[in-house]
Amino acid sequence: MENQLITQEGLDKLKEEWHLLKNVKRHEIAERIERAKELGDLSENAEYSEAKDEQAFNEGRIIEIESLLKKLTVVENNGGKNGTIDLGSKVNVESNGKQKEFILVSFNEVDPENNKISNESPIGEALMGHKAGDEVKVKLPSGDVIYKILKVF
Repeated sequence: MENQLITQEGLDKLKEEWHLLKNVKRHEIAERIERAKELGDLSENAEYSEAKDEQAFNEGRIIEIESLLKKLTVVENNGGKNGTIDLGSKVNVESNGKQKEFILVSFNEVDPENNKISNESPIGEALMGHKAGDEVKVKLPSGDVIYKILKVF
């Protein structure tokens, strides 16, 4: 079983999702199934079918999270201490006169809307291990891009 890296924040969110699915959503779905059963013939009961489908999805996600939790290793972000970009580091970069901010996270935590990119993505891989002042070349499908690292925290 290969361990996968995750930040403490990512682990906390995963545990929160697991708790919600197992202790709240599971009971809500069970109540919907019981209400749908009261409507009679289950073979033509759309509410029952939808609730059973949702139950299957919910249970599958619970199992997926439980399996994932067994494989995770939490990494501490040391970027602010030694200045080297690592998992959990927040990085300010500049390319073509435009500044961007990224947070490097594991693939389980990727959230592009909040600038959280995978350490396994082309940009993430290029940034890992570098420090402020370094320039890195990122190979993208649209062509190579040079990023100057402005700040690591």
